[in-house]
Amino acid sequence: MSYDVISAEYLNEYRIKFTFEDGKSEIIDFLPFTKKGGVFGKFMDREYFKNFKINQEIGTITWGDDEVDVAPETLYSLATGSPLPKWMQSSEKVETF
Repeated sequence: MSYDVISAEYLNEYRIKFTFEDGKSEIIDFLPFTKKGGVFGKFMDREYFKNFKINQEIGTITWGDDEVDVAPETLYSLATGSPLPKWMQSSEKVETF
């Protein structure tokens, strides 16, 4: 299954509407990412957050000079509620929002 992002539209606050290669279209609220810190701390600057692009090589959105991204499989899982692919799952508890 392909999880590639084919379109992404900023809506408001920290919400982005995604359309995936399989035709599914859903909204993800990235506010929980701002609380994770690290590279996602940059999302606290709303102008930075709003300035994303689709990187077609990796099938996801990126911020800055491709320095921040979220795996397309993770986006798809968050958007659709479907489980992560088995190869991304670990025996450790996966953080959910």
